[in-house]
Amino acid sequence: MSVAFRRDCDEDHKEPRFELPIPVGPNLVTQRGLEQIRLKVARCETRVAEETDEIKLNDAKRDLRYWCTRLATAHIAPSPPLDQVAFGSRVTIRMNGAERVFNIVGDDEADPASGYIAFSAPLARVLMGAVAGDLTDFAGKQDAIQIIGVR
Repeated sequence: MSVAFRRDCDEDHKEPRFELPIPVGPNLVTQRGLEQIRLKVARCETRVAEETDEIKLNDAKRDLRYWCTRLATAHIAPSPPLDQVAFGSRVTIRMNGAERVFNIVGDDEADPASGYIAFSAPLARVLMGAVAGDLTDFAGKQDAIQIIGVR
């Protein structure tokens, strides 16, 4: 058989496992977000300690490296201004005739379905600095969003 068709081991044909990508920019967090990161680190440490399967162990170690990095680089954002949309604000908007309420949080804490959007998300970026009563453009539409309230 030709050397070109031989493998030295089964590992030669597997896809490489890359590190989890770290979001670009500062790692701003709320107090809630910091607690979530600490919990994820603890869960990953438990997985690493208990895992016996080599592939799953490597995945758990990769996850642990990611969350340890996120914990080490986390910065609790200062309290937002009372009347202006900023990191940590709870915002009520009207868009396309419907009211929505959400919190602006860090990348790892974001969960849009539960009302938490990342400060790096396009919607959050458009609203930063706005106050109740402002109209903002979004998705190519003028005055697409009305800010109803900020807490």
